[in-house]
Amino acid sequence: MPAKSTAIYQLKILLQGSKPPIWRRIQVKSDITLDVLHQIIQTAMGWDDVHLHQFDVYGTFYSNPAFQVEETEDESRIKLDRVLTSPKDKFSYEYDFGDGWDHQIVLEKILPVDPETKYPCCLKGKRNCPPEDIGGIWSYQHFLAAVQDKNHPEHAESLEQLEWIGGDFDPEEFDLAEINEGLADLA
Repeated sequence: MPAKSTAIYQLKILLQGSKPPIWRRIQVKSDITLDVLHQIIQTAMGWDDVHLHQFDVYGTFYSNPAFQVEETEDESRIKLDRVLTSPKDKFSYEYDFGDGWDHQIVLEKILPVDPETKYPCCLKGKRNCPPEDIGGIWSYQHFLAAVQDKNHPEHAESLEQLEWIGGDFDPEEFDLAEINEGLADLA
């Protein structure tokens, strides 16, 4: 019996609750494991991979066994093409249990391998990933409002936060080339 040929999955990653939406469209090999997908998501979104994470696939949770997260299965033992089989299939990915960055992962298309393309790759996206440890989506929205409005009662505090995250943050920034450079390191 011939081996199953690898397909390419086009996925959309959407940071839940972000307004305006923060998202990435990526292409990956269908036979990668969820631990590899975790690394791809981290790179594509711009996270620093310094917090716990887990996948919720139809009520079954997968994570890194080293985290010892209760009631999770080993993410390195499950391949993407076992949990996503048809376009519009989706599951969630949570990063940083404290801040609760929830992402929806949607299978948009199943494509043949293009021998000219290096996978994984990012095709498109919108907006910068929120800074680590900003406090979750609500706190991020509050931070943006305060930092952009000099009359906001918490403007001075938000400027201190801005300094803490490096002094420069553009929420609209999206650097496709930089993301693909990072993804090339994962290939």
